[in-house]
Amino acid sequence: MMYPLLLKAPVKDYLWGGTRLKDEFKFESEAEKVAEAWVLSCHKDGACIVRNGEYSGKTLPQVLKIWGEDGIGKKAAAFPYFPLLIKLIDAKDRLSIQVHPDDEYALKNEGEYGKTEMWYIVDCEKNAQLIYGFEHEITKEEFARRIKDNTLTDVCNYVPVKKGDVFFISAGTLHAIGKGILIAEIQQNSNTTYRVSDYGRLGADGKPRPLHIDKALDVTKTQPPKENYGNVGSVSTYPFGKVRQLACCELFNTKLLSLEGMAGLNTEDSFEALLVLDGEAVISYAGGNFRVKKGDSVLVPANFRLSITGNAEIITATV
Repeated sequence: MMYPLLLKAPVKDYLWGGTRLKDEFKFESEAEKVAEAWVLSCHKDGACIVRNGEYSGKTLPQVLKIWGEDGIGKKAAAFPYFPLLIKLIDAKDRLSIQVHPDDEYALKNEGEYGKTEMWYIVDCEKNAQLIYGFEHEITKEEFARRIKDNTLTDVCNYVPVKKGDVFFISAGTLHAIGKGILIAEIQQNSNTTYRVSDYGRLGADGKPRPLHIDKALDVTKTQPPKENYGNVGSVSTYPFGKVRQLACCELFNTKLLSLEGMAGLNTEDSFEALLVLDGEAVISYAGGNFRVKKGDSVLVPANFRLSITGNAEIITATV
């Protein structure tokens, strides 16, 4: 039987995390900090668990294995792996300056696919900023030199951010989330990150966290990003609210649904992931209904019809 899966997210207590995901989004953890909640994940480093229906208690990979291609749809089945990983990220402190490889490099060197991702700024502190690529083009030699002499930040592109901003981070783009930023991240199903600088911080073991300089030099694009960022994405108005296009590429298509009423959802060739950023709604389908609230995530199978009724901000993602 296929039905919308209400998911329990694995959480990560990285040292730069805060408490907003516990306090506001009600993610459970014995750790003091929750840096990330992996709200849609089939990854080996942390898979979601189903919270509702006959598959309650099973992991998401277990259910998708039962469903097969019919459950995820032919577009998703065309990928050699489950294609998406979606996170909520609470950066109480700034993250390391880092980069992700593309598929070819990651498969050769890491045994998994690369990572292209997009960020939606859910909320941020006043004067928050992040690093998005380089301010101007530099050579690989200058990149290496600046890493060595700790002047890399002099050529990084620092961008002030506000709630609702969007950034598309293609593989090879140098980046770093700044402190005081809460982000929804839609990405390829990969956990490969190359740190270039971690500001000399010590990990939980009291030692500096490892850097990956040689690999970062291999994969980093040393020119400024070409994609538009910030308040981007067309907005369409409907009787049930508004839909904003956030990012669309060969890897994923993600939107923001500002729901005020009842919207129908009819998935076709791909599953659809729903992440509630704010508010509450009721999901109804032929087999029943259930309520979702801030922080909840749902996987809707392919070729499925349902309705969503309420007042809520919801990120949607398909392939």
